[in-house]
Order: sequence, then C-alpha cells, then structure tokens
Amino acid sequence: MVAPAIGGSIAHYEHDGAPVLRPTSAQAFAAGTVREFACYPLLPFSNRIAEATLQWGGNAFALRRYIDTDSNAIHGNAWQRAWKVVERGGHSALLELAHTPSSEHGDEWPFAYRAQQRFELDAEGVTLHIEMRNDDARTAPAGLGWHPFFPRPLDTELEFRAQGVWCTDRTLLPLEHTAVPTEWDFADRRALDAVAIDNCFTGWRSPARVHWPSRAATVEIGASAQCTHLVVYVPPGRDFLAIEPVSHMTDAFNRASCGIADTGTRTLAPGESFSCTMRLSLQHRHR
Repeated sequence: MVAPAIGGSIAHYEHDGAPVLRPTSAQAFAAGTVREFACYPLLPFSNRIAEATLQWGGNAFALRRYIDTDSNAIHGNAWQRAWKVVERGGHSALLELAHTPSSEHGDEWPFAYRAQQRFELDAEGVTLHIEMRNDDARTAPAGLGWHPFFPRPLDTELEFRAQGVWCTDRTLLPLEHTAVPTEWDFADRRALDAVAIDNCFTGWRSPARVHWPSRAATVEIGASAQCTHLVVYVPPGRDFLAIEPVSHMTDAFNRASCGIADTGTRTLAPGESFSCTMRLSLQHRHR
C-alpha cells in the first residue's frame, strides 16, 4: 500500500499474509508520522548533512531540520512532502514531486528539482524506481536512496558484503573509514543477536538479505549499480531493522565541496537527471 500524501511512502507490503516490510501502525498513519512507515524515499540526499548547512558552489545554505534532537538535516525533503499520483494501476503506481526554492518549502532545499517514483508489484516482489531531474538554473548536488524497514523477530539473520564502513561521532557524522570489523561482518549470514549498527558501508555488493528462519523466508534487497553505499540501521532492543541502498556517504555534498573524493556525490547540470532502482524479492524455503 502506497501513501502518496505521506512522503510518497509505503505503508504496508505483505506476501501471503505475512509482512515483508515493517507494518505501519494505525496511529502513525492517522498522524502522518512518516518515520514510522514501512519505507520512504531519500532525496535529494540520504542520511545527514552536518549542522543542517549545505556547502555548495562557495555558498552556505541553511536547511530545515525535521528531528528536534538532531542538529543535522536528515534524509532530504521528499519524505516530508505530499506526492502527486500520476498513474495508478492494479499492480503499479507512478508518483511525482516538484520542488522549487521559491515556494513555502524553499528552506528545505535550495535547488529546484522534479522527482518521480514508480512502484511495480509482481508475484515474487516489488520494484521501486526513482528519478530526479535538476530543474534549477544552477548545477546542483544529487543523491538518491530508500529507507525500508523490516520486521525483526528474535531469530532474524542478516547477510551482506561490504569492503569498508564509516565510524561516526555521537551525532552520527562520519569520522574514520575502516575495514569492516568482525562484529559487523555479515558476509556469511548470521544472527543479529545484540549487535547495534547505525553506519554507512562502502563497497557494498548487492544484494543484501534478511532471513527469517521461523518463517522459512528471506527478503533479498537488490539495487542498481548507482547505489554504491549501504546504510545499515539495527537499533538495540527494537523489533525492526533498516537496510538502505543509497548513492552516497553521509554528509557527502559538504565533503565533496571540500575536494574530498569518492563521496558518491552526483553533480547534475540544469536539466540533467539521475535515477536508481531497488528490488525487494521474497524467497520461501520448504520446511
């Protein structure tokens, strides 16, 4: 179930009556609390921009903060906006969002853009596609991704391959890039146990997998090559986790402005577009 008016998000996605994504509660739906929905888009950037200030082209742009306890801007602005339904079919939908800095939402992002999301459901899973076009007269930074949440029963296992990870400060901004430590190495599927992660992994090799042995089921999270980074969020003591395919590291645009390489930042000329795709596939094993 797609919720265009609430961040262009997904409220529910089930297969054979069992949730694949974390279900959205009735309370969250009624209140429009998009952070508690099953999945939402990340654009024109993912994760955080330090101190809610974008440094770009020799200028500093103040951005809106959506979380009172976080001094950084987070997840772009598309997840906070109502999207327009362009097409709706029995198993597909196309949504669109147009942002202009001259509107009441101007403090959310300083560059005009137009974005589209396409959802295509089939018997084995769902495919999500995002495309973003720079509608500004200036060159602009761009980043894309998704924030899907998955149920986390006690026996949940995780599997993904990555070459490195960014260690962070207390505000979750990147400090040091290191090899993946043993406690965060899920190249071979294993139980999450008491692990806690909220970090951006580099050199990710799609797909990642969440295994639910008690359901004899696995959800495979695949993404197109543009999604070079993977944010993994496993909060301690909670009944969910998030596996987020994204195109860039945390605070990428500010770092790129300082001349730092390999941040994943995309630079779009006026009229230029950038797109990526995520695929969630459900696999069942016979008991």
